[in-house]
Amino acid sequence: MAKRATAENRRRRERGSLNPEDIIDGAFELAQRVSIDGLSMPLLGRHLNVGVTSIYWYFRKKDDLLNAMTDRALRLYVYTAPYPSVEASKWRESLVNHARILRRTFLDNPILCDLILIRSALSQHAGRVGAEQLERTVATLVDAGLSIEQALDTYSAMNLHIRGSVVLQRLYDKNQDGEGSSRAYYDSIVVDPQTTPLLAAAAARGLRSGAPDERNFEYGLGCILDHIGRLIERNAAARANSVAPHRPGNAADR
Repeated sequence: MAKRATAENRRRRERGSLNPEDIIDGAFELAQRVSIDGLSMPLLGRHLNVGVTSIYWYFRKKDDLLNAMTDRALRLYVYTAPYPSVEASKWRESLVNHARILRRTFLDNPILCDLILIRSALSQHAGRVGAEQLERTVATLVDAGLSIEQALDTYSAMNLHIRGSVVLQRLYDKNQDGEGSSRAYYDSIVVDPQTTPLLAAAAARGLRSGAPDERNFEYGLGCILDHIGRLIERNAAARANSVAPHRPGNAADR
């Protein structure tokens, strides 16, 4: 999020000069320092150099403010990630581009991840825009040759794959930031060449089972896309067979 002047450089605001956009700007600035969990209305008031009642005039509780922050995050970042092209012939290229950009967007901005994936509370407006984006994606996959059910199921699987890998990484990072940092389960597996030689060989090559890293993400994404391709081919073959011309047999066949 673009940052404006910090609280140290702000003068006391004139009465009536505060507006909702300024509050949301300040909330993103403060969240970068204290996290979404640490964000509070009194802290935000001090950050903006205004009385907390001025914030409550526009946002009656923290959830209302977080909803507004989520709407902005979705509008400026997540909903701008390229969604699958309307050209059905390029469905794979479009889905790969979409998946990689969306994952990188969340990984590069933990505030977005906390607001959208972990908090998971969308306003009616955000939910409506999200549904429209999903509709376009499903329509592209249907045009490529999937049934509606197949299109929704396969994109849901891809979406879960993207978001799951991001949330696992974010939770790992949050644990590292806290006191008594803990290791992820995939880093805690004891690999002994004597008892688990295959795992030891894999570990020597830098492979980690269950880790939300780039390699595992790309492998899972490829599996989902390969499955979509097989469904499209199978559906095309079924349609071709259903319209194949009927060849009359001889009397014995009848």
